[in-house]
Amino acid sequence: MSQSLSKPSLIARFAGLRFGFLPEKLRPFSPLILLVVVLAAAGFAFGRGGAKKVEDKGDGLKRVQVITVKPAPVVAPRTLSGTLRARIETDVGFRVTGKIAERKVQLGDRVKAGSVLALLDAGDFRLNREAAEAELKAATSIFTQQELDFARVSELRARGFSTAQAAEAKRAALDEARGRLERAKRQAELAANNEAYTRLTADADGIVAGVFAEAGQVVAAGQPVLRLARDGEREAQVAVPEQDLDFVRKAEASVALWSEPDRRFKARLRELSPNADPTTRTFLARYSVEGLSPEAPLGMTVTLSLADPETRNGVRVPLSALVNEGSGPEVFVLAGAENQLERRKVVLIGYDARDALIASGLKDGERVVTLGVHTLRIGEKVVPLPEIARGS
Repeated sequence: MSQSLSKPSLIARFAGLRFGFLPEKLRPFSPLILLVVVLAAAGFAFGRGGAKKVEDKGDGLKRVQVITVKPAPVVAPRTLSGTLRARIETDVGFRVTGKIAERKVQLGDRVKAGSVLALLDAGDFRLNREAAEAELKAATSIFTQQELDFARVSELRARGFSTAQAAEAKRAALDEARGRLERAKRQAELAANNEAYTRLTADADGIVAGVFAEAGQVVAAGQPVLRLARDGEREAQVAVPEQDLDFVRKAEASVALWSEPDRRFKARLRELSPNADPTTRTFLARYSVEGLSPEAPLGMTVTLSLADPETRNGVRVPLSALVNEGSGPEVFVLAGAENQLERRKVVLIGYDARDALIASGLKDGERVVTLGVHTLRIGEKVVPLPEIARGS
């Protein structure tokens, strides 16, 4: 009987199926609905079978990248950038008020001690000097006259032709003339000095490191006109973060110029500001650089390296191995033959570009998870992947 059924008759019967529970409008689509149901059931069955197959292979365990730690001497140098400065930099200006007639140097010029840097208009100062000199001549003449008068009265007094009162009056006049003469001399000296102060000169050999005024500008006494960086010792000026203040006081320092990164010069902390910059919250420090040529260009960028003088043993792990949820730095360690995860607190020495330097908390030979630590749980079992050589 089954052989008598042909393919057309089976298709006709399948097409003729109607589902009584379906609404009247959906009954013509009942064969299509049946086909969708069958396919969904088949997919579910295959899916469950596949999942069971994966579990049988152990793929339910996470694969993690690990490293085996080995304590060794570690160095945690800290690097700061700064600028090269002269040991002594002086802002120089005129000692009198006036109008700048000429500036004889430019920024970056090298000057010698006594070189004229700038000139003020000296017309008024010359007139004051001439007036003071004229006053001095007058005071000198008066003093000479009073001196002669006193000598004559003294002689007459000795002969009995003059009174004591006349002699005392001439002595008082002579003392007054002497005082006026001394005052005139001082006024003449001050006037001459003020005229000399219209010439701004260098008090030491050095380089013009700053220009703050131009010809034609009226400046007050003491107002900076130029900055002179003296020849001699050079220093590295750096900004030190708050957390490094204690470290920089004991660290061994060395300096390298960006133009010569392979040459290093020993440095010594000379000055550390007690006050933080209000904007950057850093402390200004100056390091004396030994062996650096005085001809080294000022303002050049320098790299200051600070190393802990005490040799310490520790462990290097990638920065990605650290996890910190508010209770301090921790790492995940594989414990036992089943590779069960254990979270371990560690004590840090510091950081460098790639690694965290750990002082304690890990033992020689322990395996530390280096990637994906934020997705792991304590007590979870994992599968370690083959270790990758550092630096590859």
